[in-house]
Formats: sequence, C-alpha cells, structure tokens
Amino acid sequence: MLAKKSINFITILVLMLFSVSSYGDDTKQEPGNQVNTAQEIKEYIKHHLKDSHDFHFFTHNESGTHYSFPLPVIVWTKDGLKTFMSSAFHHDDSGSEIVTKGDTRLVKLHSKIYELDAGATTVAFDEKHHPTNAHKVIDFSITKSVVGMLLTGVLMLLGFSALARGYKKGHSVPKGISRVLEPLVIYVRDDIAKPNIGEKKYRKFMGFLLTVFFFIWILNLLGLTPIGFNVTGQIAVTACLAIFTAVIYLFSASKDFWKHTLWMPGVPVILRPILAVIELVGFILIKPFSLLVRLFANMTAGHFVVMSLIALMITMKESFGAVGSTGMSLVLALFISVIEILVAFLQAFIFTMLSSLFIGMAVEEHDDHH
Repeated sequence: MLAKKSINFITILVLMLFSVSSYGDDTKQEPGNQVNTAQEIKEYIKHHLKDSHDFHFFTHNESGTHYSFPLPVIVWTKDGLKTFMSSAFHHDDSGSEIVTKGDTRLVKLHSKIYELDAGATTVAFDEKHHPTNAHKVIDFSITKSVVGMLLTGVLMLLGFSALARGYKKGHSVPKGISRVLEPLVIYVRDDIAKPNIGEKKYRKFMGFLLTVFFFIWILNLLGLTPIGFNVTGQIAVTACLAIFTAVIYLFSASKDFWKHTLWMPGVPVILRPILAVIELVGFILIKPFSLLVRLFANMTAGHFVVMSLIALMITMKESFGAVGSTGMSLVLALFISVIEILVAFLQAFIFTMLSSLFIGMAVEEHDDHH
C-alpha cells in the first residue's frame, strides 16, 4: 500500500510539473511576437481561458508553425449548414483566419466564428478591433469544452457501470475504480442529500445530485492537466447546470411550498404580495445566478492565478535571472496546483450541497402549528 501511494504521489507530481512546463511552452508565439510584457501576458491568459476550436500544443518559435489537433466546425450560415475541420482556417494578409466554403467566407476572431458580408474578401475593423463587415453565425462546433464534457461523460459511464456490475455480482468489497466511487457516493447520500432533502424524498434526486457532483469534480480535475480544459470556467456551462437545478426544484416543489411562497400564512395581508415577489425573484433568478457565478468565478480565478504565477519566469527574469525566476515560478505554481486539487473537490461539493439545499426547501412540508 505504501508503494502504491508513493507511485501515485510521484505520478501526480510529474503530471503537475508537466502541466507547468506545457503552459511555459505555450507562450511561444510567431517570430517577433513573443509574450514578454505584463499586458501581453494578461491578454494571452485571457485568450487561453476561452474555449477554442482545436487543441493547441505549441508553436515553433522560429518558423511560426502551429502544432495542434483540429476539431469539427459546424456552423449555420445564410447559405445553410457548413461543416469542416478547424485546420481549414488559414491566415490572410490582415492576419485573420479565413475559410471559404462555396460562396460563404467564414473568419475566426478571438475564438469566435463570423460570416463575412457578401463581396467581402478581408475583414475590416473599427478602432476597437471589432469586425465591421462580418456577423456571427450559429455555432454547433465540437469545441475543446465539448470534448471535455463528452470525455467526462464516458469516464462516468465506465466508472459507474463497473460499480453497478460489482453490486450485481455481490462483491462486498469494491474493486478497482469502485473503491474511489463508492465512498463518494455514500458521502453524497449521507452528508448532502439526506440532511438537506430528508429521509423520505432524497432518493428521487440522488441521480441528479450524483451526476452533478462527479461531472463538476472530474471536469475540474481535467482542467489541471496539460490538456488545457477549462470547461467549468465557461459561464455557459455553469449556467446550464444552474438552470437544471432551478427547473428540478421549481417543478418538484410541493403545494405547501407554493402556498408559503405566494401567500405566506401569519404575515399581514398588505405585505404578502411584496414578499411573494421577493421570494419568486430569489428562487427563479438569484439562487441559480449564485450557483453559476460561484463555480465560474472560482475555477476561472484558479486558472488565472496558476498561469500568472508561471508568467513570473518572464516578468521577473531581469530581477532574479532566468534560473531564479523559473524556480520561483515553478514552486509557487506547484503549490497553487496542489491547492487547486482541493478546490476541484470543494467546488463540486458546494454546488451539490446548495442544489440539494434548494431542492429540500422546495419539497419540504411545513408544519404551521409549530
């Protein structure tokens, strides 16, 4: 057991160091366009945190050649559906990435795809570098975040299938990946679902709570790998998770809940409409908004801090030298990466805990006599 624990620790350590080195390699840009200043680093980090249509590994500093893994681009334009691989984008004279499909010209700017106006061959920009002769398209592309969610879904399916097979075979002691999953399943059931929803009604919502917990947790862990996922740092993803939670507790709410929300007993009649509006706004808007912002902000901040610490090797190179700044950057980034492992679990726990709390408030039966 000690040998296995040591191997696991060394593996995690090497993985995090490889992650740090991959971030450092990724700062190489086209010739004459290295990321050196604080403003350039800030802009690069913002770009890295966004979703993308390919997996970018590195750029050769001398030739400017990009090495990446393309993903399918699926967009709906004025001329209908267009599908191609992201590697089809090529740089024109203005530096924009353009692909031509029939009479349609598509351009990728800041990880977003636009369709050029009829007759336009290049992109025109205003003083704020916004395109003036292009408009957005409906994007159904398989982006990096989509790949991360699909990979997480496959991992969950394989893991829980193995756990279910073990139960069917009558294994009293879990084996393999089930040794990790079973304690977490019991933890979600006994420490999250039962206390917040109640012994009588918790089983109905266990499927959703387990899915949300493991989905967020695995995605957060994938975000610490060199692959570069930042799925839970995309506000669209956290918004969808929060909407699912809101729909579940609103449609599962008991008549008693709606009675106490819309026409509270024991409250002066003149105040009941005002309090009803406040309660509805809280349950429909404020609670889902708090869920999506908390997860989005914490995970985005974590990635931003890690990359900022790695960037110290560039910004402090003149003061401490190449070796000193690199060593300081690696030590600090490694320390924050270890903290991020805890945060990955903590954010999954908080989202699941609050979801179960909101569900419990909706399905609770009130006792007006007490």
